[in-house]
Amino acid sequence: MIKRFILVVAIGVMLAALSSCGIDTHIDGGPLSVVSTIFAPYDFARAIAGEQAAVTMLLPPACESHSFEPTPQDIVKIRNCGVFVHVGGASDAWVERILSTIDTSNMRVVTLMDCVDAVEETIVEGMQAVFEEDGGGGDEPELDEHVWTSPKNAMLITQKISDAMCAADPRNAAAYRRNTADYLARLDTLDAQLREIVTIGVRKTILFGDRFPFRYFADTYGLDYHAAFPGCAAETEAGARTVIFLIEKIKTEGIPVVFHAELSNANMARAIAKETGAQVRLLHACHNISLADYRAGKTYLDLMGDNAAALQEALM
Repeated sequence: MIKRFILVVAIGVMLAALSSCGIDTHIDGGPLSVVSTIFAPYDFARAIAGEQAAVTMLLPPACESHSFEPTPQDIVKIRNCGVFVHVGGASDAWVERILSTIDTSNMRVVTLMDCVDAVEETIVEGMQAVFEEDGGGGDEPELDEHVWTSPKNAMLITQKISDAMCAADPRNAAAYRRNTADYLARLDTLDAQLREIVTIGVRKTILFGDRFPFRYFADTYGLDYHAAFPGCAAETEAGARTVIFLIEKIKTEGIPVVFHAELSNANMARAIAKETGAQVRLLHACHNISLADYRAGKTYLDLMGDNAAALQEALM
C-alpha cells in the first residue's frame, strides 16, 4: 500500500514537472503514436499499423504484468501518444490515475474490458481458495481481465483499436482498414482451427498447475478446467490439498497434459507431472513474452498456433 501511495505521489510530481516544461502532448509531423500496456493489444496494433504508425509496448519483455509500475519515460509516452490501449480492471488502477491528470481530449483511449462482455473470475473446484479457511468468500469477485485469450474477443478488440487509429489518423485510415480486414481473417482462421481441435477431442477438460488466465478461451470453446489459482491471483505456491486434488484429477480422468502459463517457473506443473506421468506443456496467455520470443518477432498468432498444438495433445 505504501509503495502504491509513493507511486501516486511520484506520478503527480512528474506530470506537474512535464506540464511546466511545456512538453507537447501530440508530436506533429511524425507517424501516429500508439501505446499499449501489454503484449496482445500491442501485437494487434502492430498488425493494423503496418508501416504507417509507431507502436510501443510499455511492459518490458519477460516482466510480470501484475506487478508492473510505469517509469517516468512511460508516462511521457502515454502523454504524447495519439492512441492509448490498456486492459482496464483492478490491475490497471495506475492507468486511471495517470489519465485523470493529463489532457486526453485529443487522445483515443481503448480499454480492452470495454470491448467485450467481461465476466467475473470464478473459483472452481480444487482451486486454492476453496481450501482456505474463509472458503474464498472474503473478497468481492473481480472481473477477469484476460479478455484477449479468446480469438473471438481478439477480433472485437482489434476492430476497436483499428477504429481508434482511423479516427486519430484519417490520412492512413484506408491502409489501417485493409490491414485490419486481413488480420481479422487470420484470427477467424485460428478460431476455426481451435474449434475443430475441440470438436474432435476425446475430452473437454484441461488442467493447470498454475494460475488460470484462460477463462474467456475456455468459455468460447466449451472447455472445463481445473487449476491451482484464478488468473489474477497473487499466489504462486499452492497448498498440499490443491496439489493433491489436481494430481487425483489427472489420475481419475486420464488427463495427459498439465499446463503452465508463460513466464511461470512451472515448478507446480512439473511436480504434478512427476506424480502422474502427464506431460508438461505451456499454454501461452499472451500477457507478455520472453525476451527471446520478443527478439524472434513472435506474434499473437504464432503463440496461439503453438497453443493449438498443445491443446490438441491435451484433448486427445
